[in-house]
Amino acid sequence: MGRGDADPRGRGDSLNPGPAALSAAAAALLAALLLLWLEDAGPGAGSSMAETEALPKLREDFRMQNKSVFILGASGETGRVLLKEILEQNLFSKVTLIGRRKLTFDEEAYKNVNQEVVDFEKLDDYASAFQGHDVGFCCLGTTRKKAGAEGFVRVDRDYVLKSAELAKAGGCKHFNLLSSKGADKSSNFLYLQVKGEVEARVEELQFERYSVFRPGVLLCDRQESRPGEWLVRKFFGSLPESWASGHSVPVATVVRAMLNNAVNPSGKKKELLDNNAIHDLGKANDSLEP
Repeated sequence: MGRGDADPRGRGDSLNPGPAALSAAAAALLAALLLLWLEDAGPGAGSSMAETEALPKLREDFRMQNKSVFILGASGETGRVLLKEILEQNLFSKVTLIGRRKLTFDEEAYKNVNQEVVDFEKLDDYASAFQGHDVGFCCLGTTRKKAGAEGFVRVDRDYVLKSAELAKAGGCKHFNLLSSKGADKSSNFLYLQVKGEVEARVEELQFERYSVFRPGVLLCDRQESRPGEWLVRKFFGSLPESWASGHSVPVATVVRAMLNNAVNPSGKKKELLDNNAIHDLGKANDSLEP
């Protein structure tokens, strides 16, 4: 048999693989692609069709529990959209905003929203503001450019951690933390380091349920002018959706993911939702407008 002749048993030689060898190679390639997909999905990523179809029932069951919720950072873009959707879905019997100033709302839908004004430098004096809430959403955050390095650490780490401690002491069972893609307490970048550190320290508080959301670049029309973020949003907005969605996400999608996750019971003490998981879970309902 010459070098170019096929093996009659279907195995082939190294230059001309037979059908069996080709099938094995195809199976190996398929397995490798499946492994890559699973790794990319990450823990808790995605929502099944069954989960999507069950959302109306999950929301109704959640409403029947008459739970109370607080929001930290409701004056920011994510907090603002989160509050709006919580009220529209009527998920909680009591909604409380905790912040450094009282917010003004003209719409009738906001008339029953409670507001607790606190001094974040003396949070222990305002422990009562954190009492009696079943669920908490923390959307607190600033930037190094706006507050300086020390101010950024104080807000994004110290304020968040102290608020979480008071919430836990006040009876909060499910704490939701808005973090960032790439958060890592070992990072050389201050922003990612602080985000990773506060994630870990809040976990040590041992909430009954702790959900961490790590979105990429948040796409929104921010009321506060941040030219750098405006350029980044325009950049991602010009990219193909399949690529941009891996590194950015609309604020409305983050909010949908947060609430869809909250109404869905979980046996896990900690849930980590990366940018892909946020996209998948946030697509379960496209009715939300930013």
